[in-house]
Amino acid sequence: MNQNQSMWSLRFSTAALVLIPVAVGINYIGKFIAGLLKLPLWLDSIGTVLAAMLGGPVVGALAGAINNIIYGFTDPISLVYAITSIGIGLAAGILFYKGFISSWSKAVMAGLMIGMVATLISTPLNIGFWGGQTGNVWGDALFAIVLANTDSIWLASFLDEIVVDLPDKLLVVLVSYGIFKGIPQNVVQLYNQSDKVETLD
Repeated sequence: MNQNQSMWSLRFSTAALVLIPVAVGINYIGKFIAGLLKLPLWLDSIGTVLAAMLGGPVVGALAGAINNIIYGFTDPISLVYAITSIGIGLAAGILFYKGFISSWSKAVMAGLMIGMVATLISTPLNIGFWGGQTGNVWGDALFAIVLANTDSIWLASFLDEIVVDLPDKLLVVLVSYGIFKGIPQNVVQLYNQSDKVETLD
């Protein structure tokens, strides 16, 4: 099996499938901590990125989507951004698979790249559903300033999103990489795609 087939396979080890609810739990903890500390960040995709690193982009995308669907029961806004979470999981899985999250310096670059992916997906969603704003205090303050001075809702919304997404995803990837480095190698091997005992195809 070549690398692309392996990366995009819908056949997973049991460990990879079990990882998905664990990732959702980690996302919830991150979001809870960000809310508790009143941080201008979301921190709700640590589990998604970690799942993508361990299980691949499809597992990461599933973890992200399920995460938003569950949030959607109490916060309908989250359902809209399931597509963003899918993009984050796919991007993180691809970058890790290609060796772009293999050191702290590379993790920084990957975090910025994933932040840009999230921004490009979320900006039109923000405009379509929420008038361009994100609901983040810092981002929305910038949105108001840019809109007042340029009258461009696209530019204002893009900057609103990116000013939060870049630092958020940078921190998320660094935390995820730190967790990954702390996982014993024999545990990491459980997610080896050559050991597939479950299938979604």
